[in-house]
Amino acid sequence: MNLALALKAALLGLIEGLTEFLPVSSTGHLILAGHYLGFESPGNSFEVLIQLGAILAILSVYFGKLWFLAKGMFSDRKSQMFILAVLLAFMPAVVIGIFAHSAIKSVLFTPFVVCISLISGGLVLLVVDETQFDTKIHDVMDIPLVTALKIGFFQCLAMIPGVSRSGATIVGGMLMGTDKRTAAEFSFFLAMPTMVGAFSYDLYKNYKLLAFNDVAAIGIGFVVAFAAGLFVVRGFLDFISLRGFAPFAWWRIIVGCFGLAAWFVYG
Repeated sequence: MNLALALKAALLGLIEGLTEFLPVSSTGHLILAGHYLGFESPGNSFEVLIQLGAILAILSVYFGKLWFLAKGMFSDRKSQMFILAVLLAFMPAVVIGIFAHSAIKSVLFTPFVVCISLISGGLVLLVVDETQFDTKIHDVMDIPLVTALKIGFFQCLAMIPGVSRSGATIVGGMLMGTDKRTAAEFSFFLAMPTMVGAFSYDLYKNYKLLAFNDVAAIGIGFVVAFAAGLFVVRGFLDFISLRGFAPFAWWRIIVGCFGLAAWFVYG
């Protein structure tokens, strides 16, 4: 593995860790950065597989809450209902992901689709940030099962690269009556089964295509994504509680516009 490839993998891992839990689309950023860096991954697997590093960042930060849920899984009704809510929200992505996996990666993983999604998603976030919703749910443990399922369907929109999994679930949660912080926290919990599932399924589909350099690049990206993810997860909830989504919305629009300009000029 040469130094240039290692540096590209590290940079992409940094981008993954910094953007995975923000409503800006980590996959979209990875596709754009990879395209203009000349980075290629068999079956676009690198972008999916390094997400496990970001997931481990969540697991480490939320270990206390996860341990509490694990202890109450067989005895505490509230813990049981919350775990069920997360699994229920996860199911739409399982069904759609299995049947549309190949089509999504072969058709939609293009810089043009990403840029349009980034811009349109940024406009949606600006509207959502200025809208006063009737918030009824202020604790992530109180999200009803039906609400969780609806949020799960919103998450499926993120199968279009550039939409943002966290952005879709947060907006879905707010439309269903949660406050910003609760919607973001539920998005964190929902990310765990969703991203582990995506990692496992993509590895199963593409492991035969991966050469030594591909595995090494994924390893580097994984480690860097974990470190960067730790930094983001610890501060994101407080940030959106104070600042809202406007900074992320404008970032999406700017990146999308620059990406489109580069697409038309350079291809």
